[in-house]
Amino acid sequence: MEILTKINFGCRITLLFTMICIGAVQITLAQESRPVVPTPVEFMAGHERLYFQMVVKKKFSPESKFGFLSVSALSASYDNEMDELDIAVPILFNYNFYKDFSFVSGLSVNNAVGISPVVGAQHSYSNKEWVAVSILNYFLNGTNKVEFFGIYEYKPQLGPKLNLYTRLQLLYIYGLNADQHTRSYLQLRVGLKQNALSYGIGANLDQYGPEKQFKPNYGIFVGWAF
Repeated sequence: MEILTKINFGCRITLLFTMICIGAVQITLAQESRPVVPTPVEFMAGHERLYFQMVVKKKFSPESKFGFLSVSALSASYDNEMDELDIAVPILFNYNFYKDFSFVSGLSVNNAVGISPVVGAQHSYSNKEWVAVSILNYFLNGTNKVEFFGIYEYKPQLGPKLNLYTRLQLLYIYGLNADQHTRSYLQLRVGLKQNALSYGIGANLDQYGPEKQFKPNYGIFVGWAF
């Protein structure tokens, strides 16, 4: 029974990830004649695990108040242990109601807490040097959990085609009923950015469960903004 549960969960994750990719392609094709919003993809080879992330952030049209955000984050150990396979994917549709503020609704997918519909609020800001996205969600699956997710980048120009690249990314899921930590991570990146290419050193600091089991991963990352 436990094996079937794992298989069913794996099938749901595979199907969901496929739907994300199809949706990203469809949105990209629909916007071929419009200003392109980059889709950053990143790999990090750490001392314990491999890490992959893809961020899809799009508007339905340049003038639309509706948009879409998905951050597909996957990591796995080098010895391919199933217990070390980690998935964290917020899949959110947003409605911009005032300046940089939006309502959001969608799914939170996480192997530590499962899949849950969520509702919440988002603040998003960007210019040539800064990117800042903050999202606060509430789980609608009866578990009474809240989730905070944030991506913050600082990319000051160092030369004609060279920028410093720094990123702080975090996730924190908290159970209100049990008054305890459920899942969190802190990701740090420092390096350089040359047009669409970014590279440097990184750290993924993951914590799991009420006891906050700590699993750090340090390594070298490379990214490309498609």
